[in-house]
Amino acid sequence: MTLNEILPFVSTAVMAAFTVFVLQRFAVRRAPHFLFWGLGLAMFGAGSFAEAYLALAWNRWVFFVWYLFGAALNAGWIGHGTVYLLSRRRWVHGLTVVLIIGSLVAAGLMFQAMGRLDDSKFVLGQPISEQYRAIMPAVSAGGTVRLTTPFFNIYGLVTLVGGALWSAYLFWRKRVLPNRVIANVLIAAGALSIGFASTLTRLGNGNYLYLGELVAAMLMFAGFLLAARPQPGEAQAAAAPAPAKS
Repeated sequence: MTLNEILPFVSTAVMAAFTVFVLQRFAVRRAPHFLFWGLGLAMFGAGSFAEAYLALAWNRWVFFVWYLFGAALNAGWIGHGTVYLLSRRRWVHGLTVVLIIGSLVAAGLMFQAMGRLDDSKFVLGQPISEQYRAIMPAVSAGGTVRLTTPFFNIYGLVTLVGGALWSAYLFWRKRVLPNRVIANVLIAAGALSIGFASTLTRLGNGNYLYLGELVAAMLMFAGFLLAARPQPGEAQAAAAPAPAKS
């Protein structure tokens, strides 16, 4: 196996551990941001596994998982967890309804596109992120699901990166919990790394996508672990309106 065939499996393992960690915290605290982070991370892991599988063999339903959960939905769900963390206002619940309905619409459109996939365009050994456009139908030919991916990805990138940097700034300004300043910077760096690698892939250079996914998974997981580590003075910081609680 080549390095590009191995990296997605490593990313899947990291994301599986990350997902379990976050969902365990949801089971204890019942905070909705942990739930959305956990579900989004599970989607990321499913997409990584599907990507790894498609480097070795073709399966249209594995492609379904890769596109819907890996390429479309996961960023939006992870980012929405950050929105829940930063705001407890009622409008967030309305945004949750929009996210769920939008995800169901994307799933329906993906099912619609499945019957129009061109399996003959699949090239074994070529990253699926570089060839999916040839496999999927054009928007005008039933590939309407393509129109949904920018909304989820932009929403996820802005909320996750923006929220992490804002949290880092608040802790830095208050001079408390320096571990969370570093943790939020790591999370933002991880989100930016996968965004950068995905942009390169769309521009025709997919050599760094799998590495970018692994770096993103490791940086974000490290950030969450660091943020969750108890620190002296945490009780004092808990009284402040700091949004990076993990």
